[in-house]
Amino acid sequence: MPTIKDLNIKIFADGANVDEMKKVYREGLVSGFTTNPTLMKKDGVTDYVAFAKNVLSEISDMPISFEVFTDDFESMERQAKLIGSWGENVYIKIPVTNTKRESSSELIRKLSGEGYKLNVTAILTTEQVSIVCDALDHDTPAIVSVFAGRIADTGVDPQPIMRESLEILKKKPKAELLWASSRELLNIFQADACGSHIITVTNDLFKKFKMTGMDLSELSLDTVKMFYNDAESAGYRF
Repeated sequence: MPTIKDLNIKIFADGANVDEMKKVYREGLVSGFTTNPTLMKKDGVTDYVAFAKNVLSEISDMPISFEVFTDDFESMERQAKLIGSWGENVYIKIPVTNTKRESSSELIRKLSGEGYKLNVTAILTTEQVSIVCDALDHDTPAIVSVFAGRIADTGVDPQPIMRESLEILKKKPKAELLWASSRELLNIFQADACGSHIITVTNDLFKKFKMTGMDLSELSLDTVKMFYNDAESAGYRF
């Protein structure tokens, strides 16, 4: 049975807990990092710039993505250029559309053409992948984040969509496909099998890494023991 170390895919930590980010960085578990405003709010971040500078004070040699948070493209451009000035390893997360469903393609085209490294996010369809691919500069590194986990949440298998997305992106060799919103450890193996370049992993999934390659009969026994011990500790009798 393969382990995570046997895979080709790059693992990016997805979160906004500074201590956890620095921990997995020091342990050598990841190849990069992503954040977003929702994760930052969840982890109690109140000062966006201070948070980013704190993270970058230690993590300066791996890709890390920070997202714009406005809704009009003029303001997005201003924020994007500020974020891009924070470090050579910084990728700017641009949503594929704004909240009005207006495509970000022209902003992507402009920023990518000016040499800004982008992480285009919240993508769920191959049509969106095609639009983004066409807008990206041929010579500028970029990440295309397809939210495979959210696709799966709708009952649709994301793997064919990821494979098709990879074919689309072959036109832009500096663009990497990212399997976003992973839900379970299996997704890492699925993403690798699909040829995705990157997958984002949450802190909860990192805790399950030790289970890869585990003997299933032993896991069965551990499960039986868990049920028994919990029944005993609860004092169930009849």
